[in-house]
Amino acid sequence: MEMRTVYMDHAATTPLDPRVLQVMLPYLKEEYGNPSALYERGRAAKDALVDSRETVGKLLGAHADEIIFTASGTESDNLAILGAARAHEAKGKHVITSAVEHHAVLGCVEQLAKEGWRTTVLPVDEYGRVKPEDLAAALAEDTTVVSIMLANNEIGTVLPLREYAKVIRDWKKAHNRGPLEAPFLHTDACQAAGALSLDVAKLGVDLLTVNGGKIYGPKGVGVLYVRRGIKLRPIVFGGGQEMRLRSGTENVAGIVGFAKAFELAQADREAEGNRLAALRDMLIGGIQARIPKVVLNGHPAERLPNNVNVSILDVEGEAVLLYLDAVGISAATGSACDSASLDPSHVILAIGRPYEFAHASIRFTLGRSSTEADVAYVLDQLPPIVEKLRAISPVKMQLDGTIVGNASAFVSDGRPHWERNVILNEVKNHSSVGTGPTKNLQDPSLRSG
Repeated sequence: MEMRTVYMDHAATTPLDPRVLQVMLPYLKEEYGNPSALYERGRAAKDALVDSRETVGKLLGAHADEIIFTASGTESDNLAILGAARAHEAKGKHVITSAVEHHAVLGCVEQLAKEGWRTTVLPVDEYGRVKPEDLAAALAEDTTVVSIMLANNEIGTVLPLREYAKVIRDWKKAHNRGPLEAPFLHTDACQAAGALSLDVAKLGVDLLTVNGGKIYGPKGVGVLYVRRGIKLRPIVFGGGQEMRLRSGTENVAGIVGFAKAFELAQADREAEGNRLAALRDMLIGGIQARIPKVVLNGHPAERLPNNVNVSILDVEGEAVLLYLDAVGISAATGSACDSASLDPSHVILAIGRPYEFAHASIRFTLGRSSTEADVAYVLDQLPPIVEKLRAISPVKMQLDGTIVGNASAFVSDGRPHWERNVILNEVKNHSSVGTGPTKNLQDPSLRSG
């Protein structure tokens, strides 16, 4: 009998929608021209780019010339943050982000810190949200870029981005700065695409990142929205494609596929969101009812409709994943993406959970293929796996984080085993927090994936 397979890692990537593949195929086969060429085949590719740019612009409530195509969400984040910061460094060398950002953002901020920029990593509340008053307190005359995500990729919390936009607008008004003057607000909206409205005017953002792999489109395609009039400094040099901001021959098939995937995702957003939210709540309720000592991570209501992130105490998340995989269930853990690393999730730590909660976190993210039968299967398989692992666990914990039993499995010489001495020194000259403790961008809690 063939083993049942259940894919619940849609936050990592999604399968390519067959309708998307169909619109891509001509540009993978017959219409393979370079869009910079002047002959007919090149013009056909150029027309496809123009149409795709217009489609994406309309879906974002933006102009076509505000859409830049890149090779990934990571590249779009890099172009937004590094490009805007460096282009406006004459106005100041200070950037602000949050402690729960994706590493595509945190890595940019770390790079700017190495280049001598002042960086502020804002703390978050127990649900993973930056307090608007903390952002207001951190803004300064030399702030050029603020980058705060719209929805968290690990715990699913939706952040109040419009409130952050208002804080920045009010600050600019008080300091006699116009909309095309720093500081600028960037958001990584990769996890929110297909689940939330991405109307850039309503969100109040200056720069916004989306990618194809999260919306049933092709991998290797990203989009950056850049408000008209905002200058960026390129990070990739060459032929000057994409308004001279992103050199390199455009991935026409991927871009056409992205536009179609984005169109489909936004068209189905409300109906699919309601369906997934019901399945999400069924899964959360079932886990809490069948497994004791479980903590839900993220906001209980203001969260993505497909995200379930729980810390199942007294077990290691990686071990649970291996057992789930053995019965055909694909999920993710809040611990490191790199299986060779033992670093805990920086997001779980940032919301105030103990290290052991981070190592015990599991993320299930549902998608178009998810059904009630899939949820029921997970709820049948997960409890006995947890029971088996708890029976051999050397560490027992209370919900308040108190360790009961052999703590030596986690602690050696007074430090958690995943701490690395080589990166413990704070770089106080580079990183600070408006309110709350200093966050060092080289701290292991900000380097896991």
